[in-house]
Amino acid sequence: MRRPTDAERQAISDAVQTAESGTSGEIVTIVADRSDSYHDAGLHYAVLAMFLALAAFAIWPDAYLHLLGVFSGGWVHEPSLMRVLTVLWTVLAVLFLIVRYGLTYMPLRLWLTPKATRRRRVRRRALELFKVGTEARTAGHTGILIYLSLGEHMAEIVADQAVHSVVPDTEWGDAMAALIREVREGRIADGMIAAIGQVGTILSSHLPRADDDVDELPDRLIEL
Repeated sequence: MRRPTDAERQAISDAVQTAESGTSGEIVTIVADRSDSYHDAGLHYAVLAMFLALAAFAIWPDAYLHLLGVFSGGWVHEPSLMRVLTVLWTVLAVLFLIVRYGLTYMPLRLWLTPKATRRRRVRRRALELFKVGTEARTAGHTGILIYLSLGEHMAEIVADQAVHSVVPDTEWGDAMAALIREVREGRIADGMIAAIGQVGTILSSHLPRADDDVDELPDRLIEL
């Protein structure tokens, strides 16, 4: 998916400034390629392939022995147990490697990873970034993070203490929907700008801008 251009980055920054002009809330925007490497998913599928192969051998041992005879050119009619187990181990090892390294192709690995797992990893990454760059970084604890993970096509909105105490989580639904709708069409900047506008409207109604409010967090889009 195409990253935002310089002009689009500036448009996102301008949208943050506009949204913050009516609220004491501080909006931080982050776009990441993905939220996790999902190495464990590739490993799990490789192990599953081995177990399925073992199950197939247990259910249809005669078929396996027949194939063993075919590959030996018909010379081995009654292979020894050692030979059977050696060939079986070799097949399992090769199968494991094929699946394990075949899933180094990230789009396939992401597609095979359960949606619930991807959702948890995106949420976890958003919280990690929030704790590092947004939480308790403002005097009034009014920071809010809009996080978009491109590989998973998922987003999270995480709010600091003061925001969370006055804004129910359900109110972020329209902002999330606007963001994801545009991103699915490949319009990352438009999605972020739409979400920023929605978040700004919500914040201004719950946390109007104070006379002594200052800009405490970066307005620019952070790309990881």
